[in-house]
Amino acid sequence: MLTAITRGVSPALAECELSFIPRQPINLAIAQQQHRGYETILEQLGARVISLPAEPTLSDSMFVEDPALVLDELAVIFPLGTETRRREAATIAAALAAFRKLARVELPGTIEGGDILRLDHKLYVGLTARSNSEGISQLASIVSPYDYEVISVPVTGCLHLKSAVTLLGENKLLANRAWFESSLINDHEWVDVDPAEPHAGNALTIVRTVVFPASFPRTRARIEARGFQVAPLDISELQKAESGLTCSSLLFDAR
Repeated sequence: MLTAITRGVSPALAECELSFIPRQPINLAIAQQQHRGYETILEQLGARVISLPAEPTLSDSMFVEDPALVLDELAVIFPLGTETRRREAATIAAALAAFRKLARVELPGTIEGGDILRLDHKLYVGLTARSNSEGISQLASIVSPYDYEVISVPVTGCLHLKSAVTLLGENKLLANRAWFESSLINDHEWVDVDPAEPHAGNALTIVRTVVFPASFPRTRARIEARGFQVAPLDISELQKAESGLTCSSLLFDAR
């Protein structure tokens, strides 16, 4: 069964880490409402949502994708690239332990799930300020017995690799190719974001439905032109916290 682990919006969201966008005031009530809308659309698309309680002192903790990678064979728990966020991993590990055996990347390695683009048995990992070479090397050692290949991808201009590129399905990738070394990703077709919407590279596809930020209508039209059904979602308040759509859930099949 498709399962989604999410977490409530922290009351401290306004104190979130920001790297590539300016800080703006965040309306907490609207952010919480938008996150509930996100959970609702996951349920409508067939996922069983396990919503963890909000962490009052951990401002970025709704971004549950970053502390872990969930594969069919195991889940890998990460030390995040920002020291103040590392306490987020404990409750994510506890939630995942019911579904997968756990492995861990250890410091001085750092890695965040938002930097990992999984394409079948290839894991493309962004080399960013949040994910370093040691973390990527440890991940490669952990997953190699399960026949996964790890490829390091230099990223510039955005927070994570998946801020710039995500899988739409049917061998098609949505991307802002100016922000990462796209030549390292082969055998896929590109759907380029509209030049006026450089932050539009993050989409969440469930079956053939692409959940996509309502704030990027031009790129939405490009996705629809390639035959995908798009479900637009207003995450405008969450985007002030440098949020995409993939970062707010851990999606996996539960046995």
